[in-house]
Amino acid sequence: MEKNLDLNERSLHLLKTLVERYIQDGQPVGSRALSKNAEIKLSPATIRNVMADLEDLGLIHAPHTSAGRVPTVSGYRFFVDSLLTVKPLEPTAIDQMDNQLNEAESAGDIVSRASKILSEVTSMAGVVTLPRREVLCLRHIEFLPLSNTRVLVIFVTNEQEVHNKIIHTAKQFSEAELVQAANYLNTVYSGRSLASVRQAVLNELQQDQQQVNQGMVDAVSMAQQAFETQPEEDYVLSGETNLMGFNELADMGHLKQLFDAFSQKQGVIHILDQCLVADGVQIYIGEESGYRAFDHCSLVTSSYAINDETVGVLGVIGPTRMAYEKVIPFVDVTAKLLGSALNPK
Repeated sequence: MEKNLDLNERSLHLLKTLVERYIQDGQPVGSRALSKNAEIKLSPATIRNVMADLEDLGLIHAPHTSAGRVPTVSGYRFFVDSLLTVKPLEPTAIDQMDNQLNEAESAGDIVSRASKILSEVTSMAGVVTLPRREVLCLRHIEFLPLSNTRVLVIFVTNEQEVHNKIIHTAKQFSEAELVQAANYLNTVYSGRSLASVRQAVLNELQQDQQQVNQGMVDAVSMAQQAFETQPEEDYVLSGETNLMGFNELADMGHLKQLFDAFSQKQGVIHILDQCLVADGVQIYIGEESGYRAFDHCSLVTSSYAINDETVGVLGVIGPTRMAYEKVIPFVDVTAKLLGSALNPK
């Protein structure tokens, strides 16, 4: 960031102190308050000059109701990228989180617990996207006849989750034919990801059908319907009402935008999807998210993986005035613990 070239050590230290003070107290920080900081050792007049320079650079600004200064989005970004010292989590806290996740009995319960942990520890909102189904591994599949050409598909993924789906077949199948189709798919495709199964059955359907048994054709046709790409995945959100307790988010207009975004989901999912292709912790401050509802919020996110494949994203949503040094490592560790808890045992 080029602004670093314009800041000497004194300016960097003062900016760091100002941001930390504002994050802690939530009140605009004036030169008098900074002059009382034992580590700064500058006169109020000198501090005012430095603050004026920081304001010219767009790193801080003065709210119209106060003579003090608060960080801008650029100021927060500079602080996070260049001045922040993260605080590692205590081993006992990590063990406690790990135990909570591994006590859950299903993948859905694990995801819900992760969302609640994110919310409860930070007193902000915790969000976790559900694992994308196409990267889940097929363990077992069954077909059960219903009425006419309706068939109930039951398939198990990752040795934990049971999924149900009703499909409509081109003809009516007997129970024996459905068992034969399931046996074929379990023999050929068990242990592979749903995405690779879907692609494989498409390839088989495109082959010369005279070279394959009709039962195999029927089996892959039903598998194609069962594993069709699902609509946009959902997410689990916890603690959104926590956000009402922050003064900077308490404006009714801001809250309405925020809660509308949570209920509509598409915008939130779009932001989180951007993190699927990124490594490590991602931070969106204010308008950096590109989503107006989050103009007064920060999102700290990280992707999580199953079997070394990225399958979802989790994160914390809160005001721009959040304790980044604590939230960043917490989100990072939670993502790793969630991926571990979801991995097939």
